[in-house]
Amino acid sequence: MNFITHNPYRIIGITANASAREIQARKGKIQAYAKVGKQITSEFDFSFLQSIKRDSIILEKAVSDIEQNQNKVIHSLFWFTNSNPVDNTAIQYLVGGQRFKAIEIWGKLTQNKEINSKNFSAFNNIGTLYLLEENKEKIKHGITSKIKLIESESFIDFVHSVADETFSIDKNKQIETLINQLLIQFKNKYSISETMELFSSCNGNIQKYLSKKFTEGPIHKIEIHIEQTKNKRSKKKIDSFRFGRELYDNTKSDLTLLKSILGNTNLQYKILADNIAKELLQCSVDYFNESQALKKSNNYLEDSLKISKWAESVAVSEATKSKVREDIKTIEGMKDKELNQAIAILSSIKFAYEKAITEIDVQVAKMRITMSFNQSINYSKIDNMKAKCLNWDKVVELVSNGINANDANIIQRSSNQTKINEYKELVNFLFSKLGPFQINKLKHLCYWKDVTPQQAKSTAKQVGSTIGKATDGCYIATMAYGSYEHPKVLELRKFRDEILRKTLAGRLFIKIYYSISPKLVKILKNNKTINDLIRKGLNQFIKLLK
Repeated sequence: MNFITHNPYRIIGITANASAREIQARKGKIQAYAKVGKQITSEFDFSFLQSIKRDSIILEKAVSDIEQNQNKVIHSLFWFTNSNPVDNTAIQYLVGGQRFKAIEIWGKLTQNKEINSKNFSAFNNIGTLYLLEENKEKIKHGITSKIKLIESESFIDFVHSVADETFSIDKNKQIETLINQLLIQFKNKYSISETMELFSSCNGNIQKYLSKKFTEGPIHKIEIHIEQTKNKRSKKKIDSFRFGRELYDNTKSDLTLLKSILGNTNLQYKILADNIAKELLQCSVDYFNESQALKKSNNYLEDSLKISKWAESVAVSEATKSKVREDIKTIEGMKDKELNQAIAILSSIKFAYEKAITEIDVQVAKMRITMSFNQSINYSKIDNMKAKCLNWDKVVELVSNGINANDANIIQRSSNQTKINEYKELVNFLFSKLGPFQINKLKHLCYWKDVTPQQAKSTAKQVGSTIGKATDGCYIATMAYGSYEHPKVLELRKFRDEILRKTLAGRLFIKIYYSISPKLVKILKNNKTINDLIRKGLNQFIKLLK
C-alpha cells in the first residue's frame, strides 16, 4: 500500500508521534548525508516494506507533508506510533523483521477489547500491519481497527499524540478522509463489490458514504447520456435507432453497477432506470414514426422493436413497463401487417370456394333423392361447375391488387413461422385451382420456390386434369362418369376387387387395362360423344352385374 510504503514519516525515518525536535534532527542528518552523496537508512525502513529512495527533494516534500496538523493525523493513521513500552517492544520486533511477533503483541491488546487511553495506539499499529496484507479478511480487520479508533473517545488521545494538543478534529470528516485514501489504494486492485465487502463490518453511515462515493460518478454519467440522447433525437429523429443503441450501450454497465450497490428497490435507482427506459421508448416511437413517414424498408419495424425491448429490460416500475409492453405489442402487430393481410385475402377466397362447393354438393344430394332409377347425374358437368364456381380471373385480380411483390418480400422476412406456414398452405391451395397464365400473374406469392410459366402449366395439369393415382386405376370409368366417387364407378371397382382379382384371367385383364387406359383417357377425355357412348356401355354392363 503506497500510503504506507511512501509515508512521510517513513521517508524521514521516525514514528508518527516523534517530536518536532526529532523531526528537525532527522532532517539535518539526511541533508548532511546527501551533501556527501550518501544514502541514509533508518531502523524504520522495515525489511517487509519495499525500499525507498531519499534525496533532498523527497525529504523536503515529506517534511512539508506533515507540517499541518490535519496532515499529521491522516499520515499517522497509515504509519506506526510508539506511545508506550508495549509499542516499543512490538516495533523492535518489526525492526528485526519479526512481523508476526508484533501482530501477536498488539493483538493481545486489541482482540475483543474496547479502545481506551492505554491501547489506542495498538489499534492504529495493528491496523497498519493488516492493511499491508494480501488476505482480504485481514485488510478488512485493518480497516475496522482504524475506523473503530476514530469513532472512539480515545481518538482525541491519538490526535494529541501526533499533533498539537490544541488541535480538534471532526470525526466524521476524518473517517471520510481515511476512506477516500483507502479507496485510492484499492481502485486498481479490487472491484467495487470487493471494496464494498472490505467495509462491510462498518456502520450504516459509512455504508451510505461509500454508496454515495461509488454512485455519484455513474449517476452523473447516466444523466448526461440521457440528456444528450434527448437533444440529438429532437434534432434528427430518423437517427433515433442509433441514438437509442448508444444510450443503451453507454449506460448498461453503470446501471448494473448502481443496481449492485443500491439494489433494485432503491428509489434513486428506480427513477434513473425508468428514465433510461422512457428515453429508449421515445427513441423507438420517433424512429418508427419517422421511418414510416419516409416509407423506409420494413427493417425499421425490427429496429424499433429492438429499442423497445431494450427499454423493457431496463424499466423497473410497472407503469413504465406497461407503456413499453404496449409499444412492443403495437410494433409486433405492425411487423406482420402484410402477412396478416395476405392471409385474410387468401383465407376469404378459400372460404368462398369451399362454400360454393358445399352448395353444389347439397344440390347434387337433393337431386339424387328426387331422381328416378333411369336418370343419372352428369358428374363431368358437376365437376366443371365446381371448377368454375368462382371467377378465377377476378380472384387473380383481387389477389394481385391486395398482395404485391413488395408485400411478398416483407412476408418472406417474417419470423412468425406459424403464420408463414398458414400463408404457404393458402398459396398452394390457390395455385391448385388456377391455370398456368393465372399462376404466372401471381408467382411472386410463392417466394419459397421458383414458379416459371412452364412450371405453372405443369402445376395446373397436375391439379386440374390428371386422374392418375387418385383414381386407383379406374381411369376410363372415372373419365366417363366425371368423378372417382360416382356410384357407378364404385360398382365397377367392387366388381374388379371381388371378381376379377380372384382369377388369373381377371388379373391379366386388369394389368392390360391399366397399361392402356391412361393413354386412352388422355386422348378421349374431352370428347363428349365418346364419353357418352362409354357411359351407356358401362351402364348396360352394370345392369348385367346386378
